[in-house]
This record gives sequence, C-alpha cells and structure tokens, in this order.
Amino acid sequence: MAVSKPAFQLAALLLAGLAVAGAAHAQEATKISLGMSGWTGFAPLTLADKAGIFKKNGLDVEIKMIPQKDRHLALASGAIQCAATTVETHVAWNANGVPITQIFQMDKSYGADGIAVRNDVKSFADLKGKTVAVSAPGTAPYFGLAWMLSKNGMSLKDVKLVSLEPQPAAQAFVAGQNDAAMTYEPYLSTVRANPQAGKILATTLDYPMVMDTVGCAPTWLKSNAKAAQALANSYFEALDMIKADPAKSNEIMGSAVKQTGEKFAESAKYLRWQDKAANQKFFAGELTQFMKESVPILLEAGVIRKAPEDLAATFDASFIK
Repeated sequence: MAVSKPAFQLAALLLAGLAVAGAAHAQEATKISLGMSGWTGFAPLTLADKAGIFKKNGLDVEIKMIPQKDRHLALASGAIQCAATTVETHVAWNANGVPITQIFQMDKSYGADGIAVRNDVKSFADLKGKTVAVSAPGTAPYFGLAWMLSKNGMSLKDVKLVSLEPQPAAQAFVAGQNDAAMTYEPYLSTVRANPQAGKILATTLDYPMVMDTVGCAPTWLKSNAKAAQALANSYFEALDMIKADPAKSNEIMGSAVKQTGEKFAESAKYLRWQDKAANQKFFAGELTQFMKESVPILLEAGVIRKAPEDLAATFDASFIK
C-alpha cells in the first residue's frame, strides 16, 4: 500500500524528533551534588561552576555549603555524592563507617589556618586552662588545634573548648570573647586586621597539616568514573583560568564569600592550589605518610575509636594521571 506524502512527512518529522531527543539525552549533563564550605582553598570549585567549566565538561554540579561537622551525614544519606574536606577528615569518615575515596588534591595551607591568642600569650604553654573557640570534633580547626597542642606536649584536655565555627570564632575573638580562636581564611584575616584584639600564635607555616582533597562515595565513583574524571579535569581547568585571568577569577571566587576580588586575592596568598603535577607527587607518597601521622592524633582527640583498616583504600590516584 502506498504511503501518502503527508503521512511520510509526519513519519520523517517523528524520526527527526526522536534523533534530536536521543542526541540531547546522550549529551545530558551528569548531576553531582558536592558539599563544601566557604574556605578559600575550595574556591576553584566555585569558579568552575560560575565560569561554566563544569557545564562545558558535561557536569551539572550543585555546590552545597554544608558545615564540615555535618558533611559526612550528607554523604551517608546520599544528599551529596562528593565532598571537599581535609585529608584527616577523610580518614575519620572512613574510620567511622562513612566511606569516601579521595580523587584529587585541591590545596595546601601556607599560613591560611591558625590560632589567634591575646597579646599576653607568649607560647602554647600559656594556653593551659584558657578558653579556645574551635569548631566541633571532626573538623579541620579541631584537628589543627589538637595537632598543634600535641606538637607542644599538650592535648585538648589542657584547654577549655568553646564550640564555634571559624567565622563566628574569629568575630567573637575580635569582639573580646574567649582567650583564643582556631580559624582559617578568609576569617583569619579578620584577626590580622585587628592587632589590638590579639595576635596569631601559630599557623600552618609553623605546623603544615592542612591539606584538602575532593572525595566521592565509592559506590557512586564506581558507576560514574567518567563524571569523576570530568570533576578533576574541571578543577585543573579552573586553576588554568586563575593563571590566565587572575582579576576576573578572584572577583568570581570572592563574590561567593562576599569579598571583593582584591580581598579574596589577599586571603589566597596564604595557601597554594595544587596543579596536576603537585597532585601526582602528593598521591605518590606524601598523602599516605600524612594520613599515618594523623591517626594517633585523631584517636587521642576522640574523633575516631579505631584506625581505618586500609589507608590505601581511602584514595584513588587514577583521576590525576
């Protein structure tokens, strides 16, 4: 039976529509929810989002600002698939039954994390019995304080802890509350700008122990290796953009934490973002060594009850090759 011309045209249009729909489906961006904070070191992820780098690489990334103390809960519930956090936090989450696999390093702190003290405090020994504002257990400031005290023959039991997140901890300190505050950039600069309130006793220049990585849930990673690779690539492309157009990049990254580009650039001076070559070096040995050193301090601080069974299972270097 002959097919009429209108019927033929309709069939052709339907086939064309199906082809377009199929192509659109093939190009559909992979959705990722990523948990992080306003920490300066995480800002290239914001840049990758705002500058369209994620989208260009086939990703639809939703950045969720979640306090570090709650990020593992979001990961465990499936509310996020990936998270940016400090290396020892990845260790703690794995030890406490929330598996996460680190896939690339973001930054190293070079003075961007520190402890602010009143001007009469000359050393860590002078902090004995003093009140220190610090984030909750399982966060970078909490671990940082434990690390610094440990390196000075002390422990968290030697000080009185007041639970405050990094921004309010810095603000409260400048307002005259508490004897000390453990915080990080851009909030540490609040203290730098108010020397009458106190001084910075030590930073990660003195105690290099803050380094951040992005990790993803192992089950998600297994099913979405291509998206994870695109996530890592997007981070490195964001670093390329920062080098090529620092003024524009700083403006975009600063706006996310209500800073001007100039102010953001100031806080970024206290850390180093890690390119692919630095990542390869870090994952080749330094990462494992630091994790080993972090375990006894995490145990002493009560953040974990037992060491992770296999530290090698907490990272996958295949995404930075």
